[in-house]
Amino acid sequence: MQTADVIRHARALYDAHGDKAEAEAAQKAVAARDAGDARQAETWDKIRRHIKELRGAKQT
Repeated sequence: MQTADVIRHARALYDAHGDKAEAEAAQKAVAARDAGDARQAETWDKIRRHIKELRGAKQT
């Protein structure tokens, strides 16, 4: 997945789930790993990291 796509997915997940989005992405990464899909798991890890950045940017 391209970086721009990761950013769009992270933003959409964060907009939809708020502070729970990071945990949602982490759960999806674990599920992908459990299913043996390392590439999908890495994508969800990237999305989770970007959500973490988004959350940090909103804090004052």
